[in-house]
Amino acid sequence: MGNEKIVEVWKPISFSNNWLDSDTTKLDDLLPSWYRKRTDMKVGGEDYEEFINRLKRQHAIETGVIEKLYDLSEGITQTFIKEGFVESYLQHGDTNISPKKLMAHLKDHFDAMDFIFDMVKNERPLTKSFIKQLHQLITSNQDTTDAIDSLGRIVQVPLRKGEFKIHPNNPKREDGTIFQYCPPIHVEGEIDRLIEIHNDLEFKKINPVVIATWYHHAFTQIHPFQDGNGRMARLLASLILIKHGLFPLTVKRDDKTRYIDSLEKADNEQPNDIVKLFSELQKKNIEGILNWKPEQKQVSNIQEAAKIFSEKVSLWKSQQTKQKQSILERNRTKVFEIIYNSVGLIQDELFKIIPKEKASISIRSTYPSDEKHFWYTKQIIDFAASHEYYFNRNLPRGWFKFGFKLSDEKQYDLIISVHHYSYDDSIIAIGAFLEFKEQQVNEEGHPIEDISYIPLAITPYTFSLEADPNQVRKNIESYINDLVTLGMSYVASEII
Repeated sequence: MGNEKIVEVWKPISFSNNWLDSDTTKLDDLLPSWYRKRTDMKVGGEDYEEFINRLKRQHAIETGVIEKLYDLSEGITQTFIKEGFVESYLQHGDTNISPKKLMAHLKDHFDAMDFIFDMVKNERPLTKSFIKQLHQLITSNQDTTDAIDSLGRIVQVPLRKGEFKIHPNNPKREDGTIFQYCPPIHVEGEIDRLIEIHNDLEFKKINPVVIATWYHHAFTQIHPFQDGNGRMARLLASLILIKHGLFPLTVKRDDKTRYIDSLEKADNEQPNDIVKLFSELQKKNIEGILNWKPEQKQVSNIQEAAKIFSEKVSLWKSQQTKQKQSILERNRTKVFEIIYNSVGLIQDELFKIIPKEKASISIRSTYPSDEKHFWYTKQIIDFAASHEYYFNRNLPRGWFKFGFKLSDEKQYDLIISVHHYSYDDSIIAIGAFLEFKEQQVNEEGHPIEDISYIPLAITPYTFSLEADPNQVRKNIESYINDLVTLGMSYVASEII
């Protein structure tokens, strides 16, 4: 008992300006294209519905994994996401609980997510009775939960489904830390306050990711149910996001540590990290659907193939309006100007620090209109494949190059590629790789140049051309700085 540390998580629910100062820009940079694409996809079509169903299945799986209801191997996880929850797909070692119990949990989680989508579709208000109904749904096949008896032992007790807690539920971590949530006597009032503030934030049109993240965090501080509060918080945040044309909130097992750490920062009035995490998770879903290519349906005859081809061409031409293309071209040019200026400023800084006799640093800029804009095609294809997206090489692109010449025999080039991302024509990606050139001598004594390419461990930065590039200027400049920093650090590590 003497080693126990008490952490008071709950504070009376409120909304502070710290939440308004949180950074959602990397998601915001992509939203104009997504909201337009969402309309183009004619929401409710088969392809869109299949993508959403995969997200529902992914949520159903991962929400139970991070709550330790079960383990599920990565292989069967991907199979279930793609094919559906089929018990016969399971093999020995795929999970740590009985297949029957696993399938029951997955069904509860999927049904709860379906319930969320139906609520949004039917414009049902977020009420206390709805919250209780949702909890009853996710615990349909869970009859007990852990509790600590008077001797400090963990015991199984009946689960109150769809009813708020009547005893404190203050979990203890392995290190002895006890987290104290809202006392049962205050739960009803705090839930009323949670709903009241949520409605006010919606009325004020606060950024929906901020609303969803705040709601999730406040709900976890209240911890109103005996068990299932984490699952409920993610479902209720999903409800808010889906209502605003976004996607379910799914925290994957690999993100669990970051998720918990950022929630604890929010407990201490530092919500930026959890807002950034939720923004990034939404952005990944948008990038996923923009790169979504449903499996090709079998075509039985040339007439059917011609019909599909004609429909695709008609849709493509309808999207290529002169006004839209003019906006994209103008904004693409602005993006290249922003990067050109950023690269120039970085070069000036480098010249102040690195004497020219130590290393020759050169810059080259190539715009889409330049003759050699198509260079590095294979490297960009490889870069895109490594980050699981479609590089659209039919659209304008260009590149910038930092040359670090160490000697007449050795040189590193940092190539910054600016190209189109996904099947949508309004998304730009910036990425980079290193090129190493070394002069060698062959058997005949003639000099030859050996070139190798080195990938950099950095994800591409994606954004929409349908918004004013000045809105993304700060993020572009920050990303270019990160690329150069990473590239130079790698070069420095290679120098012996």
